[in-house]
Amino acid sequence: MPIQYLRQLSGPERNQQANRQLGFSLAFIAGAVNAGGFLAVGQYTSHMTGMVSMMVDHAVMASWLLAAGALVAVITFVAGAMTCALLVNWARRRALRSVYALSLLLEAVLLLVFGLMGAALAQRTELLMPATVLLLCYIMGLQNAMVTKLSQAEIRTTHLTGLLTDIGIELGRALYPNRPRQGHEPVRANRIRLALHAGLVTSFVFGAIVGALGFKHMGFVTTLPLAAWLTLLASLPVWDDLQQLRRNSGPQQKE
Repeated sequence: MPIQYLRQLSGPERNQQANRQLGFSLAFIAGAVNAGGFLAVGQYTSHMTGMVSMMVDHAVMASWLLAAGALVAVITFVAGAMTCALLVNWARRRALRSVYALSLLLEAVLLLVFGLMGAALAQRTELLMPATVLLLCYIMGLQNAMVTKLSQAEIRTTHLTGLLTDIGIELGRALYPNRPRQGHEPVRANRIRLALHAGLVTSFVFGAIVGALGFKHMGFVTTLPLAAWLTLLASLPVWDDLQQLRRNSGPQQKE
C-alpha cells in the first residue's frame, strides 16, 4: 500500500487527492528552501514580484550591477519553469510514467548541489551569494511550474500571495450575512477550496520553521532530507520507466 501510494503521488494519473497531498509536501519544501535560503544568502528567492521591483528600483538609482543581478534572477526563475515544460512535454511524447517525476528528481539533484555548493563556498561570500540565489530561483521556478501543470493551475506552492488572497475571499463569503431575497442565491464559501489553501499555507509555514531552524543550527546539511524526500516521491515512476526501457531493449525472442 505505501508503494502504491507513493506511485500515485507523482504518477501521470492525477486526482484531486494526489494533487493536494503532493502539493502539501512541496509547499513544505518551498517554505524550508525559502526560509533556509534567506539565512544562507540573505534573500528570498521565490518572490518574483519583489525581485522585479528591486530591479526597477536599482535601475532608477543607477545601480546597474544590482539591477542586472535582479534581472538575471528573474530570468533564472523563468528558465526553471521552461525546463519543467520541456521535461513534461518530452515525457508525454514518449508516454513515460515519470512525466512529472522527472522535474521532482531534477529538483532533488539541484537541492543537493545547493547543499554541497553552499558548504564549499561558505567562506567565500562573494561567490556564494550570486550562485546560490540563481540556483534557488531556478529551483523555485521549476517546482512552481510542475505543480501548476499537474494540478491544472489549482495549486501553487512557492509563494503565498495568491493563496492568502483566496483565503480572504472565501472567509468573506463565509461571513457574509445572507438575508432571504427573492431572485438571489445565498453567498456560500467554497469550503473545500478554503481547506486546500489553508493546508498549503500551513505546510509552507511549517516548512519555513523547519528550514530556518535547520539552517541556523545545522547549516547546508539541512537540504539533504529535503532532497531525499523529493527523490522518494519521484523514484517509483522513474523506476517504472527504467524497467519498461529494459524490457523493450532486451533480446527479442525468435518465432
